[in-house]
Amino acid sequence: GLAAARLLVERGAAVTVMSRSSANRAAAEAELGSAVTIRELDVLDREGMARTFAELAPFDILVNAATGGERAVGPFLRMDLDGFQGSFRKLWGYVNTVRLGAEHLSANGCVVLVSGSPARKCALGMAAISTVGNAVEGFMRAVAPELAPRRINVVSPGTIDTPMFPVQGEAREKFLANATAGALLKRPGTADEVAQGILFAIENDYVTGSVIDVDGGALLP
Repeated sequence: GLAAARLLVERGAAVTVMSRSSANRAAAEAELGSAVTIRELDVLDREGMARTFAELAPFDILVNAATGGERAVGPFLRMDLDGFQGSFRKLWGYVNTVRLGAEHLSANGCVVLVSGSPARKCALGMAAISTVGNAVEGFMRAVAPELAPRRINVVSPGTIDTPMFPVQGEAREKFLANATAGALLKRPGTADEVAQGILFAIENDYVTGSVIDVDGGALLP
């Protein structure tokens, strides 16, 4: 999200960055400063989201890369079902965003959501994340006809080297190496590479209802 905001600022867009996380808002302030407007928003707070969208309206671009919160990882047959269900906060955040934001989107505007490669190639222990990703991509395709001529697309990253992975040093390098061992490009992607996929979805006026993969070939055998 932050990388996408930076690319949009570089292209002259007026950007508002929103996050429920004070740490993420501080990171945006440190990197982008007065080039963006920074606001607190939780994508699960429908009243707050509706109020914020009305205040910002009209707008041309709506990007949501929020995870929604904790994501359940581990063997499904031993998984806490509340954890599995909680992983769907990402989907509900996206549903809220599109439902409440669409009425304020310009006639030729666009929406970009972020899924992930597990949606279509699920490793062991990733059942919850994969199922949510499937739901995000299915939701996008389901609502694309209703939004037209406004556009909606999903960008689907593979393993990306971001602060989402908290481990550092040698343990981080080992984790990322193991996570990308099955991809054709045996390295993690960068936030900028994903942001370039988001920018493509924004700038190409003839792309809608599509999933744009930025995964280093992770989906291939």
